[in-house]
Amino acid sequence: MNRSVLSRIGALTAAAVTVAVLVPATASAAASSVVWGPCPEDVAAPGVQCTTLKVPLDYRNPGGPAIDVAVSKLASTEPAKRRGIMLTNPGGPGGPGLTMPNGLRAAGMPSSVLDAYDIIGFDPRGIGRSTPVTCDLEPEQLVSNVPPYARDAAAVAKRATDVAGVAKQCGESKTAANLPYMTTANTARDMDRIREALGEKKLSYYGVSYGSYLGAVYSTLFPQRTDRVVLDSVTGPGGLDPATSRRLAEGFQDRFPDFAKWAAARHASYGLGRTPQQVTAKFYELAAKLDGGTVPGVDGAAFRMGTFGALYSTRSFPTLAQQWQALDGEGVVKQTEQTAQVDIGNVLSGQLHVVCNDVNWPENVATYQRNVEKDRVKYPMFGAAGANIWACAFWPSEPIEPQVRIGDRGPSNILLVQNLRDPATPLSGAKEMRRALGDRTRMVSVDDGGHGVWLGSENACGNNAVNRFFVEGKRPAHDTACAADKGGLFDSMTPRQRQDREKALDEVRSKQRVF
Repeated sequence: MNRSVLSRIGALTAAAVTVAVLVPATASAAASSVVWGPCPEDVAAPGVQCTTLKVPLDYRNPGGPAIDVAVSKLASTEPAKRRGIMLTNPGGPGGPGLTMPNGLRAAGMPSSVLDAYDIIGFDPRGIGRSTPVTCDLEPEQLVSNVPPYARDAAAVAKRATDVAGVAKQCGESKTAANLPYMTTANTARDMDRIREALGEKKLSYYGVSYGSYLGAVYSTLFPQRTDRVVLDSVTGPGGLDPATSRRLAEGFQDRFPDFAKWAAARHASYGLGRTPQQVTAKFYELAAKLDGGTVPGVDGAAFRMGTFGALYSTRSFPTLAQQWQALDGEGVVKQTEQTAQVDIGNVLSGQLHVVCNDVNWPENVATYQRNVEKDRVKYPMFGAAGANIWACAFWPSEPIEPQVRIGDRGPSNILLVQNLRDPATPLSGAKEMRRALGDRTRMVSVDDGGHGVWLGSENACGNNAVNRFFVEGKRPAHDTACAADKGGLFDSMTPRQRQDREKALDEVRSKQRVF
């Protein structure tokens, strides 16, 4: 199995209350000028409708060129219980969101929440059925934007040459004229256009992974138009910036002990070690073996990336253990089935557009070489990957406006939910976001591992905190810690419902790509 395939496995396996004024359903319906119709075949689901809105390409020139934003809706069927709209985002950046309303329903969204809101999905600008962008990526470039593990300074330099070419492709593509305007701030402005088009005075929001940063930006730009906002698996207040990329290594080492403990308990099946310490030693053994080129077609960088992606969900642990087992015996590693039908080239291109436009990344290759050496020591499992260079170092456009500074001005109506051991958005970043938002928010931390709390974890305390907030507007008075709990939150589901739930969660995770 080659590095491209294993990297893709990692990417795909790889998101206090001031009660707001209630917006009557009848008033919003009368004000809406949106015409809803059937959804495309790959989005269609019972009760889900779709539409397309025109928004300004450049909000500094609202009368200038316009682009499309594709929107979906799963409407409440209980007018007496309906509160308003809930916009959603699966993360990435670059994750298409048209299927998210149905995905959340399939993943177990309670009927009380479905009754309270019209659930709104949308493909962010540049993505999917919204006016798309491209970097004209070649097949061998269709791997995660997370940099590979760099063994030395020369590997960073080699990576720099590769991603400089990618940046050049983005700047010379057929959609290059739209490139500077693909930003988180403009996506947040698009969200407000959706709210306005639907005739709502305020919107509620659920965003996971990068979607947490998008929600924080919207809440900063439009604080008085927010109703109830939930940010799940939370980035730092800088979004996906160089610090957050380096933080991936911290998340890897926070989360890996969960896999080591799981694999050790199943030594009879996988033979990876009888204790968590032995499983950890096996990681370093396999990485060194693959760094040495003793298994044709697979290198240590791909092994580390594949392991990182599998840490997103405990459901991926059996597949990861089988891959390790095959590599340990120099057997054939089979590619996992891709569950989500997405245009990988568009997702990866759109992600670069947002990440590189949001932040002015360091341009000196030596900066990344120094950071790689520091993080190789501090976080030996994945540090030399998270600190490696991105295409953003060579981006052909400077940011068109300063990055939005997340602050504490606005109503206290935001809830953060965060697993203690999240590989992609570790606890330290969520704490930084918590401090930035100040009294606008409360945080519920959950003693669990993996990426995604609401509906993604089976922790009843964490899930119920979100449900209660969305339905009743009640948050904890203070930051709250949820104890470990595998109490069968979704045990009442039929086997078919559970299968649909797992498929929906896999689809959401596949669209997060980075985190």
